[in-house]
Amino acid sequence: MKALLLYPCFPQSFWSYDRCMEMAGLKAVIPPLGIITVAAMLPKDWEIRFYDRNVNQETDGDWQWCDMVILSAMLVQKPDFHALIQKAVRLGKKVAVGGPYPTSVPQDALASGAHYLVLDEGELTIPQFLEALSQGQEQGIFRATEKPDVTTSPIPRFDLLQRDAYFMMAIQFSRGCPFNCEFCDIITLYGRKPRTKEPSQTLAELQNLYDLGWRGSLFIVDDNFIGNQRNVKRFLRELIPWMKQRSYPFTFITEASVNLAEDDELLQLMQEAGFYAVFLGIETPDTDSLQTTRKLQNTRNPLIEACRKINQAGLLIYAGFILGFDGERSGAGERIQAFVEQTSIPQPMLGILQALPNTALWNRLEKEQRLLEGVGVTQVGDQNTLMNFIPTRPVAEIAREYVEGFWMLYEPANYLKRCFDQCLNIVPPAGRKQSMHFAPGKGLRLLARLIWHQGWRRAEIRAQFWRQLWVIVRAKPQVLNMYLGLCAAGEHFWEYRALARERITQQLGYDPLAEATLPVKALMHVST
Repeated sequence: MKALLLYPCFPQSFWSYDRCMEMAGLKAVIPPLGIITVAAMLPKDWEIRFYDRNVNQETDGDWQWCDMVILSAMLVQKPDFHALIQKAVRLGKKVAVGGPYPTSVPQDALASGAHYLVLDEGELTIPQFLEALSQGQEQGIFRATEKPDVTTSPIPRFDLLQRDAYFMMAIQFSRGCPFNCEFCDIITLYGRKPRTKEPSQTLAELQNLYDLGWRGSLFIVDDNFIGNQRNVKRFLRELIPWMKQRSYPFTFITEASVNLAEDDELLQLMQEAGFYAVFLGIETPDTDSLQTTRKLQNTRNPLIEACRKINQAGLLIYAGFILGFDGERSGAGERIQAFVEQTSIPQPMLGILQALPNTALWNRLEKEQRLLEGVGVTQVGDQNTLMNFIPTRPVAEIAREYVEGFWMLYEPANYLKRCFDQCLNIVPPAGRKQSMHFAPGKGLRLLARLIWHQGWRRAEIRAQFWRQLWVIVRAKPQVLNMYLGLCAAGEHFWEYRALARERITQQLGYDPLAEATLPVKALMHVST
């Protein structure tokens, strides 16, 4: 079998860092871990060609060569995902699809013509798919009624990647989350019982990347890295000597729940192992909204104090915030802005609540007949999409708070000040830099362009850039790389905030920040 594995294009989004990647000469932030893990599960006698279309694209010759096209996709990749299915069908190729999007909304892939839907987790459904092929079945839907033991998962095919095109590499240690947030589809897809790999298994993946020559940042993509705290501590205790023996070839970033701040031992182990950052799902400082959405783990201790403790453990904080919860009081956007300023979180991801399929929120809203017809889940995209349900306060009010919040949070001077304050708040490990890493050639290129843009071209922040840089160099050089990386990311966000405003304007029919309501065509010419 000749299989062409394709990963669809992402639209420009909060996390795409387009401008920053361009400045560094990179193509994408992280590689698609799921599909290269699928590649490792395919028969050894198959011929495989793989393309991450965000990095480079396949040729006509690749299409002619293959017998089958295999795709994996998330919801935001919907347009390119369907275009690839339809192209394959036109060319007479068999199409197999999997990943979070077809698993959640399988009817979409069927409607576009996919022959095989390999859904849920591949450790269980790929063998079903391969057995069906061996029996000559022309189509099929393969599902799992249970969750697999991830200790059976193979080392992903990192060798298939154009590794120098990415900012970070990626591995996975666990799947699942023990919490019960109403809006979250992670527990629907992967369950509430976190399943972890063995420490030796994960170290073998790291060794594979090390042997392939990777040095730099690495994203542990778990949706909640600390979901199983006993097992994550086992892993970290073995990771620490492994890292020391190799002179810390990687620096790690991951996602975790806020209760990380309650475990001093875990924070210490993460610092010793080389973690430099963590993404937290804070969602909102409003306790009543947290209770409504069942995110009770965020209500046990003051959130500002939790952020302070995590900074003191040497970790940079990224965080997600959401507007539009049921019962949310007016001014939620302003309260999020105030919280971000108090905690100096540099890159708050502000989004508008969406009801995702099969979540508790989706099921409740469906019973309450509040889901909007014609604005179903397949229209949900990036964080700047209006909700697909009827909220409990006016949509226009939520949209205004979103656009205003995003606009003010990413005003250049505000953004640079938070980057500066956050880096000063971080307490790096003794005798070691605490940093994100770029490959040497990429880092020098990024630095040169950063100095040109913020140290010279942008007159409104030029003095601030040089003043803050001088303080960091003098007071805390251990975080210099981290600080410069955050500054460079600003170039992306300053463009993206205008795009976010434009997208909301198109959906509303007017600019929520404009002094007067104007026709949409006129708004496209309003200066942002």
